[in-house]
Amino acid sequence: MSVNVYQPHVVVLPEDDANRQMVNGFVLDPSLNERAIQPLPIAGGWTKARDDLTFSEVALLRKYPKRHLVLLIDFDGEVADRSQSFQAAIPADVRDRVYLLGTLNEPEPLRKACGVSLEKVGQQLAQACAHGDEGLWGHEMLIHNHTELQRLIHNVKPFLFKLPV
Repeated sequence: MSVNVYQPHVVVLPEDDANRQMVNGFVLDPSLNERAIQPLPIAGGWTKARDDLTFSEVALLRKYPKRHLVLLIDFDGEVADRSQSFQAAIPADVRDRVYLLGTLNEPEPLRKACGVSLEKVGQQLAQACAHGDEGLWGHEMLIHNHTELQRLIHNVKPFLFKLPV
């Protein structure tokens, strides 16, 4: 099922297959409005995700003003540098609708630490967002997302989840 681009919606661009698995788990959450979120094909690396942002997603954000874009990457221990690289690639007129999230290094160590599949990790992250809990987002491999996550939740929770806001 695809989103209605004329209604508020979120598209998620995963860097790689591990991030795609987390997105798949996220969209399985029963409180999610499945008509308001759409995973995009895997970018194939963080630099390709940045290039997709620059060469295709910015134009779509401009064309569809109710569109929000989540870039889900591995920070590979370089949170400040990666964040700065992406911020430089996001034009000011769409910046408030683009969000950069990801694991501190790679998703696999998070999966091992949680003892569940990456899909289950994604489900736990969705539940935390839906219910306003820190949940798994407070894990040391995800805590660096706090500010960006709060901005994302503030902007998309009213239409992304079926729960009362």
